Amino acid sequence: MKTILVLGGAGYIGSHTVYELIDNGYDVVVADNLETGFRAAVHPKARFYEGDIRNKEFCDHVFSSEKIDAVIHFAANSQVGESMVNPLKYYDNNLGGTRTMLQSMIEHGVKYIVFSSTAATYGEPERVPILETDPTHPTNCYGETKLSMERMFYWASVAHGIHFVALRYFNACGAHMSGKIGEAHNPETHLIPIVLQVPNGQRDHVSIFGDDYPTRDGTCVRDYIHVTDLASAHILAAEYLMNGGENNVFNLGNGVGFTVKEIIDTAEKVVGKPIKCEMAPRRAGDPDDAFQIVRREIRGRLRPHVELPHTEIDGVGSGLHGRRQRFVAAYRRHDLDFVAFYLFHRFAVGARCPRFFERPVIFCGSTGFRSVPAAGRCVRSRLPGC
Repeated sequence: MKTILVLGGAGYIGSHTVYELIDNGYDVVVADNLETGFRAAVHPKARFYEGDIRNKEFCDHVFSSEKIDAVIHFAANSQVGESMVNPLKYYDNNLGGTRTMLQSMIEHGVKYIVFSSTAATYGEPERVPILETDPTHPTNCYGETKLSMERMFYWASVAHGIHFVALRYFNACGAHMSGKIGEAHNPETHLIPIVLQVPNGQRDHVSIFGDDYPTRDGTCVRDYIHVTDLASAHILAAEYLMNGGENNVFNLGNGVGFTVKEIIDTAEKVVGKPIKCEMAPRRAGDPDDAFQIVRREIRGRLRPHVELPHTEIDGVGSGLHGRRQRFVAAYRRHDLDFVAFYLFHRFAVGARCPRFFERPVIFCGSTGFRSVPAAGRCVRSRLPGC
């Protein structure tokens, strides 16, 4: 049995990846300093080490205590706005932590690493959708540190034989199908949960940062991908490396961009209630229009973890590629149920993250709002898997 070390495995995407790894028969070790992650989000079958990857002694302890076959790296600060006002924090944690961890990894003979990068490495794209071969000119410090981390892996590969895959994506959404884990940030920084906090009574309004971008409605455009799809992609990337794959960079996304206003409009239709919005100045570092094309090498191999409602084009492709085709076709047909299911699945059902344990969760259903316990099930029966 292969053993995978997941750095940042108590966080949002990391915890979902741990669950998928264990479901796929892997032995999993998690290392996390719990700065933004939660101990309760770590799978009970994973071995947990609490510590900071900037600490060489901690890294050496983990690699000495466990026989690690590959590393999946989520341990980085990731907020664009914060990176613009506190850039040194991002250089210290993202670059400093990665350098220390890589040094320990090399010393202990671990050769494979999958890196959770970002589409922010592209900056203001010259064209959309974005391809992996497009220029990288980050417009914020967060994207700059992630790009520098990619380059660090490259030069470590040249000098020490490290094999790496960098996965670039924008916005994760959704939660685990079991409802045991989901998204929980304090304060919340991701758009979809922020939007849903308004009808949930947790905030007064949604701030839209700029409505003068050169997009179809003036607000920023982003590509969204379900967190379970992201987890699957990281596992496939690790398998790709362990099976002899070369260093590579892959985009992850649906190839369909949504504006901030479209996300809010869709949420209003799903919950059946108005969501108050207020305009705010542009946020420093935000590109205007960015979504991606997923490379054939990875999209055709992804397994379908998130079952979506059937459409007339079911059976086209498999895994993420087939799901993406159904998603795009549904978007073009204005099939609200399908698109809303993919983007909002279980955000409001109360995936049982630590932040949700102490209070009931509002489920946004077709008949309006109802309060359900954190362990509750979706009552929107026509959407399978809820």
